[in-house]
Amino acid sequence: MKKSVFLGALTVAGLAAGMSAAATLDDVKARGTLNCGVTTGLVGFAAPDASGEWEGFDVGVCRAVAAAVLGDSNAVEFVPTTGKTRFTALASGEIDMLARNTTWTFSRDVDLKFEFVGVNYYDGQGFMAPKELGVSSAKDLDGATVCIQTGTTTELNLADFFRANNISYEPVPIETNAEAQQQYLAGACDVFTTDASGLAATRATFENPGDHVLLPEIVSKEPLGPLVRHGDNEWGDIVRWTLNALITAEELGVTSANIGELSAGTNNPEVNRLLGTEGELGGMLGLDAAWAKNAIMAGGNYGEIFEKNIGENTPIGLARGLNAMWTEGGLIYSPPFR
Repeated sequence: MKKSVFLGALTVAGLAAGMSAAATLDDVKARGTLNCGVTTGLVGFAAPDASGEWEGFDVGVCRAVAAAVLGDSNAVEFVPTTGKTRFTALASGEIDMLARNTTWTFSRDVDLKFEFVGVNYYDGQGFMAPKELGVSSAKDLDGATVCIQTGTTTELNLADFFRANNISYEPVPIETNAEAQQQYLAGACDVFTTDASGLAATRATFENPGDHVLLPEIVSKEPLGPLVRHGDNEWGDIVRWTLNALITAEELGVTSANIGELSAGTNNPEVNRLLGTEGELGGMLGLDAAWAKNAIMAGGNYGEIFEKNIGENTPIGLARGLNAMWTEGGLIYSPPFR
């Protein structure tokens, strides 16, 4: 008797998970827009431009998913979230996915019941200080005041680093990147710490970026990527394989410039499967054959999105580094489209 009750409970749980998975895709299609959680503003990653249009590296993932599902990269409602509010927004269903400089960790994946669909930026925590402070290493920061965003892995890593090096610090808690920038420039803290990419993005907006140095230490692993709710397997597949489509497009040389020509068919079977001229991959996701083509056309392939928003020729000035293709010595790698 107990066994049948247990199995019945499992069946109900499975049905509930299945219903939630179907519901997200159905909700997005019925609504006609994707609700995508982003940061409150980090230039290069997610921030509104002068006319209020959201742009950036993470925004590019949101737009690609909207294009894959709805055929329109502009059919996105961007929902700004802080380090504290982002997980509540996702868990409650206020947003369909989160693309917000969020680190994939054990507890977020398992305890908070989220599903990280991949990594779109391999990062690590660093420190920024005014050049006039005269420090050349994070180990010289004994007694420093440190601006730190609450509700983040950064907060925990900071405590670990100072404890491991037997030095002390005084935290200056902040909610948003804009607040951190304001407090740091006003001298309310000696140092600002966050992901190194975020420090580069923030420094690029300063009136005198050269007056500030990024210290050499990287004190953590911060694999950043989009996430959805647990149990949303079908929806998770869509977001996961949209990111993979952008990565695979770069690897296969599919760009925003040549995608029209390649969509007519090529002698490369994987390009054809990716762009929907062969196979039934779109149908397996509950989408049409052009889903990946639409996603890539939204802003280009992974490399194009990177270079346009945060690459070496932008004010952010980030080298590809670990975020180069695996064929170029980096970690960016997609499972095959077959």
